[in-house]
Amino acid sequence: MRVLFDQGTPAPLRESLPPHDVSTVYERGWSTFSNGELLEAAERDGYAVLVTTDTNLKYQQTLIARRVAIVVLLSTSWPRIQRVIGSVVAAIEGALPGSYTEVEIPYTDG
Repeated sequence: MRVLFDQGTPAPLRESLPPHDVSTVYERGWSTFSNGELLEAAERDGYAVLVTTDTNLKYQQTLIARRVAIVVLLSTSWPRIQRVIGSVVAAIEGALPGSYTEVEIPYTDG
């Protein structure tokens, strides 16, 4: 599956997704794209999932007719994300075309 990391998504997360083809917005040269342009480019290039930390995306874009799934991490903190890496990977691997999923990232592991 092709996975695209938006800006703010910790790059080390890539190591937890070895069976997938992971790229970043920066690597693709799409860092200056608006959210709408980014979603269109991701779909055009065959990405199945966009992983982002942009919680405003659902308010800024019409997501109903999208083919790309969106997984939103509710933190940019890699140490915090690492504590729930199983939930993050499950959300990415379980994403369906056009779905929108937010992954809670607790402040503590307790």
